Amino acid sequence: MQSKEDNGIKPEKKSGRKKLTIIIASAVLVLGAGGGGTAWYLNRTEDGAGVQAKQKPPVFVNLETFTVNLQSEHGDQHLQTNLTLKMEDADAADLIKLHMPEVRNRVLLLLSSKAAAQIAVVDGKKKLASELLAEIKQPFSESRPELAIQSVLFTSFVIQ
Repeated sequence: MQSKEDNGIKPEKKSGRKKLTIIIASAVLVLGAGGGGTAWYLNRTEDGAGVQAKQKPPVFVNLETFTVNLQSEHGDQHLQTNLTLKMEDADAADLIKLHMPEVRNRVLLLLSSKAAAQIAVVDGKKKLASELLAEIKQPFSESRPELAIQSVLFTSFVIQ
């Protein structure tokens, strides 16, 4: 026969072992989740650094000075401006240089279609830059894709 003390001790030992097993399993899960989260974070950070390292620096193409007559409002007014194109890579810059007469023609036609009041304010200049970008990005032939120009920058801008 077993005494009451033995009955009380055996369930406590089993209960103690179950608790210990649960605690160990929980600790392993927490450590595993922490290690997995740390590995994911470090890989994500390294991937982001790798993407930044693979990006090529932009190439800038300076265009010769443009001088155009603006649309008449109050007599003759002229615009003299210098533009710089920010290109994605050297290949795109070479393509622009190859087709420079067409690029200059597109820019001259667009600039000469403007009135001084339209482009004298900052918002007008920003709008003009986006219009120039859209115009210059157009392919030179139907079989070619759109040109890889990131932005059009004004390096000088004088209205007289």
